[in-house]
Amino acid sequence: MHSQLVVSLSGIGPQTLDRCADLAAALDPRRVPLSLLVVPRELGRAQEWVRHRASLGDAVVLHGLGQRRLPAHEAGLLLMGARVQMDAIGLNADTFAPRRCVASPGTLIALAKHRFNRCADAHAVRDLGTGLATLGRLHALTERSSFGELRTLALVYATARSARRGGLTRITVDARDLHRSGARQAVLDAVDVALAHDAAPTTYVRLPSPRQASAA
Repeated sequence: MHSQLVVSLSGIGPQTLDRCADLAAALDPRRVPLSLLVVPRELGRAQEWVRHRASLGDAVVLHGLGQRRLPAHEAGLLLMGARVQMDAIGLNADTFAPRRCVASPGTLIALAKHRFNRCADAHAVRDLGTGLATLGRLHALTERSSFGELRTLALVYATARSARRGGLTRITVDARDLHRSGARQAVLDAVDVALAHDAAPTTYVRLPSPRQASAA
């Protein structure tokens, strides 16, 4: 079974815009779209770039609400506020990715209530209508202090292992990390090894809904 490849990008804003555009330009010849993890209040002048990338096929994903114990009512209020901000800048999202890669049970309840379709957390992409999940652990350069050879190789090897197994392969990058020596190349190397294992590029929005329950 071939793997599906999702590459997500967070930390999008005025100060990181050039690095975001550079990564997108490097992925375009590889025909790998990005899932753009957007915090609307942080976009600033980057909102025009996000709209442009969305018109080219990148997916817009609402990003935020990283509190582990956030209750449903409070999560709902924050989601409504974020939706208002998104509407004001001409963006729309029905997929959500939590900060710190963890969504509280209350957040999941609020997302379903406010008609979000799916939630991409650290371990799976969850269909909020059915409660089913497509398993797929995030692979990332998680430490900003250093991007040494071992960390780079760890990302590439983990991605290759995931792609060989089939299912869902997920690479995530924070744009704020892309100024670090070797970080951009590590992400591209991980993408290339997934493609070499016949992973099919997609986004969180275009990812097929799971057809059977998982233990995630």
